[in-house]
Amino acid sequence: MVTAVVGVNWGDEGKGKVTDTLAEKADIVVRFQGGANAGHTIVNEYGRFALHTLPSGVFYNHTTSVIGNGVALNIPKLVEEVEGIVKGGVPKPKILVSDRAQIVMSYHILFDQYEEERLGGRAFGSTKSGIAPFYSDKFAKVGIQVSELLDMDALRTKVENILIKKNVLLEHLYHKPLLTVDAVMEELEGYRKMVLPFVCDTSFFLSNALKEGKSILLEGQLGTMKDPDHGIYPMVTSSSTLAGYGAVGAGVPPYEIKKVVAVTKAYSSAVGAGEFVSEIFGDEAEELRRRGGDKGEYGATTGRPRRVGWYDLVASRYGCRLQGATDVALTVLDPLGYLDEIPVCVAYDIEGLKTTEFPPTSLLKKAKPVYEVLPGWKCDIRGIRKYEELPENCRRYVEFIEERLGYPVTMVSNGPGREDIIYR
Repeated sequence: MVTAVVGVNWGDEGKGKVTDTLAEKADIVVRFQGGANAGHTIVNEYGRFALHTLPSGVFYNHTTSVIGNGVALNIPKLVEEVEGIVKGGVPKPKILVSDRAQIVMSYHILFDQYEEERLGGRAFGSTKSGIAPFYSDKFAKVGIQVSELLDMDALRTKVENILIKKNVLLEHLYHKPLLTVDAVMEELEGYRKMVLPFVCDTSFFLSNALKEGKSILLEGQLGTMKDPDHGIYPMVTSSSTLAGYGAVGAGVPPYEIKKVVAVTKAYSSAVGAGEFVSEIFGDEAEELRRRGGDKGEYGATTGRPRRVGWYDLVASRYGCRLQGATDVALTVLDPLGYLDEIPVCVAYDIEGLKTTEFPPTSLLKKAKPVYEVLPGWKCDIRGIRKYEELPENCRRYVEFIEERLGYPVTMVSNGPGREDIIYR
């Protein structure tokens, strides 16, 4: 059976923890899209880790971790992460990399930086990890697949052609140093040595695993609002963040995805620019940011302070619908225990008209939040393992969200640790 773990909102919902928890009963965990531009924070018996490329099930001896064909593969980052977790006392993981995955080159990272610099005040708030230039090259058919590392002579000819266009941009648009074929080939030779021991036809591997009845987890990156088709375009990522893309990015049949665990935080947060209707500011925001997450609301990859706000039912209902949620995991509930009252965004006001449906970006820019206020529970809920032992107002908050979402909340996370989870 295949289960997808995906984000409902803007990313940073706690997918890593949920994947890490569910991986205890999984055989294989697959990253199916995105790159090292966002991180999943995991807290377990080995310590605290921020993963950027490795799937979050990598801490179990019995799992195989797969980097799917849909991933933007930064090979040095992958190797660095493997070495980092092993130094942290984690047994060396079993890793497979798709021969159809494409490689993030150092020039992708440079072009990302140069474009944000050129845009100045109109920049997208990129993490400068090379993701947009990488996916641009992939769909312009000038990306480099891992399998091409097997024939370096043919690859050199390809690189010569790629650099003609790259150097025109570097010289005339960005006014930066030009790339050389020898330097790029040296980079690729290094990548070849690093990655080839892990490379195989991962789609074939997963096909056989399904025939054997193995349990497979697909782990998404970011969330619905960052999807290039259905999110807050253009302030989105460059690969689909939806569970439906999991079939493509992992190379499994779509009908094999039987369960979609849609992860949503008990309040809202986001890194980067873009529309965020329930965002709060000033001292109120700083207090929530300081108390939120494991060590405050700061990006696992960038360290940037996350934008924060109250729970947005309009965005979350839309996110669950697009993901095809069968289960909802409500995470990071514990930080809200300091509040006397907790606002929840239940609708948008767009030029005097109220709506509970999530609009396209052109209308989203005009939206104002409509709140209902729920009573807080005013106590620490960490350590509670049974749902019925949560304070009444806390349960009321969970059930209010569940009812208005229209999707079952089957997991509630009330702390950063693997064991800090309540099943309903």
